[in-house]
Amino acid sequence: MEQLIPIASKLQDVLGALGQSTALDLPQIVVVGGQSSGKSSVLEGIVGRSFLPRGHGIVTRRPLVLQLYNTAGPGSGDDGDDDSSGDEEGRPSLAASSSAEREGEPEPREGEEWGEFLHLPGKRFTSFRDIRNEISRDTDRLVGKNKGINPTPIYLKIYSPRVLNLTMVDLPGIAKVAVGDQPEDIEEQIRSMCLQYISNPNAIILAVTCATHDIANSDALKLARTVDPAGDR
Repeated sequence: MEQLIPIASKLQDVLGALGQSTALDLPQIVVVGGQSSGKSSVLEGIVGRSFLPRGHGIVTRRPLVLQLYNTAGPGSGDDGDDDSSGDEEGRPSLAASSSAEREGEPEPREGEEWGEFLHLPGKRFTSFRDIRNEISRDTDRLVGKNKGINPTPIYLKIYSPRVLNLTMVDLPGIAKVAVGDQPEDIEEQIRSMCLQYISNPNAIILAVTCATHDIANSDALKLARTVDPAGDR
């Protein structure tokens, strides 16, 4: 499975760049929840960095496909500078791509971390604040300034020695009532988008519920049970 992850992620990148459907039923963690349920905090806790836009109402208005790559490698005891820490598809590891900058660093944990967007090939974001701003900018570019949603995903890769090799999908929070210039069927649009991703039998459903809410009223769990009634995923 470890060897399959980078190959599957690369395949998604190629299909996305060609404008083709990326619905390959690949293993991934899909995050669903109501508005302001804490989805962003959970994702940022996994990454260990603050990089997602925050605000009121629907902030996540497009699916965010987050591909995490661990750059420490199995030989992290060698200060992470072993070229074998590259992934199975031949992509240069953190150490291989920036060995000159990292030679004087005493601890692998302080190695460079960066993000890359599929729609900006070749551009590296070393500031997580810039990553947050680019997510907002590209969302506004396609959706506009209103609070509507769009099913076109944003693809973001994060390279760090502190993450696990995972693919996660952050989806818009489930809304109940259309606000402002949102379409009247905003709830149905979000539910349809969520179902598209969690219907994947290989997806692990991460249903996030606010700690102050009764779990019996969880929209995320209710949605998850429509495709996984036994709770296996």
